Amino acid sequence: MELYSVAEIIDAARRTGREFWEIVLDADIEERQVTREESISKMRGVWRAMLTSFEEYDPERRSMSGLAGGDGAKMRSFCENGSPLSGEYIQNVIAVALSVGESNACMRKIVAAPTAGACGVLPAVLVPLYRGGRASEDDIIHGLYTSAGIGAVISSRASISGAYGGCQAEIGSASAMSAGALVTVSGGGGEAVGHAAAMALKNLLGLVCDPVAGLVEVPCVKRNVVGAVNAVSCADMALAGIESRIPVDEVIDCMGEVGLRIPHELRETAMGGLAATPTGKKVAETLKPEI
Repeated sequence: MELYSVAEIIDAARRTGREFWEIVLDADIEERQVTREESISKMRGVWRAMLTSFEEYDPERRSMSGLAGGDGAKMRSFCENGSPLSGEYIQNVIAVALSVGESNACMRKIVAAPTAGACGVLPAVLVPLYRGGRASEDDIIHGLYTSAGIGAVISSRASISGAYGGCQAEIGSASAMSAGALVTVSGGGGEAVGHAAAMALKNLLGLVCDPVAGLVEVPCVKRNVVGAVNAVSCADMALAGIESRIPVDEVIDCMGEVGLRIPHELRETAMGGLAATPTGKKVAETLKPEI
């Protein structure tokens, strides 16, 4: 089965009495001509790499530019010793998103999900559930298949590239993938997966890609936090029975169209947005010899 429509995945799951994630698993087996065990083994490796990218986070490391590093540790310290406004799960989501995003900026091993710049979103929503004993590794693997299916559809119908569609195509896609994964991990069905992904992507429509000095650091790392927290809220809404009024495939098509209309200055060129602010320009000028 070609993964070109979330609605078709949901329909296939309904017709066969199987789960959304199983339809995606079948598609992977068919496309790569592998066994079920081989497919699951590879996805397990992806998950463990995600987990390692957080567990091996080094709070002392800084990116070559000096713009990124240490904030994940600050957030964890604040959660332990401060008075955070958010609950324990969201506190951990924020800390993991920052840590993994910074690991990417510091050239550590990460999993592009769907891109390196958005690598912190999926781990942020899944790692706290796993480490907190609220989800088994098998649960996480199932969620990752769901996220992979959503990502494949977005890639086919629109784009996951910031240079093509702005940050909505990176953080927005990662947020939709994460919202769907959370629904699966939480026992929700295919319809809820679709609504969660649709709401998550809708919330980030039009998000521009404006990296300061052309580096995937500012504002990229902190946008991983936004994508992750957005995913949690949309998953909860979908699990509560709240529906997206616009079907998920239409939202994805809309994102692709919006991306084409975003000026090139706001599509990873570092010529507009935050990159063009006085401070953004000053940072770029200061770093010019290094970059």
